[in-house]
Amino acid sequence: MTLDDNQPLAKLCWKDPTTQTRQEFLLTEGATATIGRSSNNDIQIPEQHVSRQHAVITYRDGIFMVDDLGSSNGTFVNDQKIEQPFPLFAGDKIRLFQPIVEFLAVVEGESIDENSQIIKATNPDGQGSLIVTNGPQEGQTIPLLLDQVTIGRATSTATWEILLQDPSVSRPHARLRKGDFQWTLTDLDSSNGTSVNGTLLEANAPEILKDGDKVELGGSVLLFRTGWESPETPGSASSSSLTKPMQE
Repeated sequence: MTLDDNQPLAKLCWKDPTTQTRQEFLLTEGATATIGRSSNNDIQIPEQHVSRQHAVITYRDGIFMVDDLGSSNGTFVNDQKIEQPFPLFAGDKIRLFQPIVEFLAVVEGESIDENSQIIKATNPDGQGSLIVTNGPQEGQTIPLLLDQVTIGRATSTATWEILLQDPSVSRPHARLRKGDFQWTLTDLDSSNGTSVNGTLLEANAPEILKDGDKVELGGSVLLFRTGWESPETPGSASSSSLTKPMQE
């Protein structure tokens, strides 16, 4: 196929470790792409050294950036381990322990393999969700079914909607609120603070969230996504143990 003005700006290429076939994913303006071993990622790499939720690529202020999601073995760009969101440029090599993912520009008029997968931007006003990327609840998706939800430590007396099994999370810790075409996150003067993409939030000051933002609460890392849809099949990832106050 041939690209037009509204087609992708960049592509991610890697070799499947099982089949040794070349995989290509195209990124449009505003796209977010999660990378990891679990099937709920935009780009699944079934390699044992890749974490279930390993890294995320987001589009910010005209450039694509990659960030590690608290993975076990780290994320590297051109063999440099990244600790914060890192800007990507054509020709960069993203390494997830062993697999190498190439970040390349898409040239206008370039012929693209018809088997390439396109990752597009999601609706910013869509249903939000949080994906736990490390800890005992790693890989679980928490749909944001209400326009306002509070996050806190899981205890027998908790009254907040989202429960995290993390002793470094406060009771409660932070609040998410949906407005017109955006979600905001507010730290509730927690003991260990709340960070978005590595930047510590001021207590009680709402911060606008974008698709693909990495949220850190205490020792927990969560990925904020928009465009969540209810699972169609029984047995899909459930959030019930996370979003219901525990009764003991």
